[in-house]
Amino acid sequence: MKLTICFLMLSLVVCVKVYGQTRTITGRVISENLEALPEVRIQSLDTVVLGTTNKEGKFEIEIPHTIDKLLISWLGMEWKTIQMPEQCNQLDIILMYHGSYDFMSARRIDRLRKKRFKKLSELHLAAFEKGLFTTKQPCYEHEFVPIREELKEIKRKGRTKTP
Repeated sequence: MKLTICFLMLSLVVCVKVYGQTRTITGRVISENLEALPEVRIQSLDTVVLGTTNKEGKFEIEIPHTIDKLLISWLGMEWKTIQMPEQCNQLDIILMYHGSYDFMSARRIDRLRKKRFKKLSELHLAAFEKGLFTTKQPCYEHEFVPIREELKEIKRKGRTKTP
């Protein structure tokens, strides 16, 4: 009986230590034009909304230490997945506009998107110099995600006739 009680108490302590802790993440979300984005959704990868930005694009959220990736989304913008190191508690984020690329090949669309993506570090520095961001460079990792295969699939499905 004593052994069972000790085991339960130890399990409870471990659960509180591992799962009970949260960290505060603050930051700001802006567009490629360095304009604040209000009501941007900040979610976990399983799409649980953790918070939204205010009218100045600023936010403060509490997240469990077990979450190391966030999904940032706003209407008319490309969604961004952010890999956050443990020491990263300030997120200054630039979202790219979701462009309309009519009559272009999937390869060309990805080339244009990647060109814009590569300019994000310059834009981040410009936002810092204007006082919009508090960091010179982001502490998180993000990578370019091609959409070429998705576009090909959409085009292929559009060619098939529906009954």
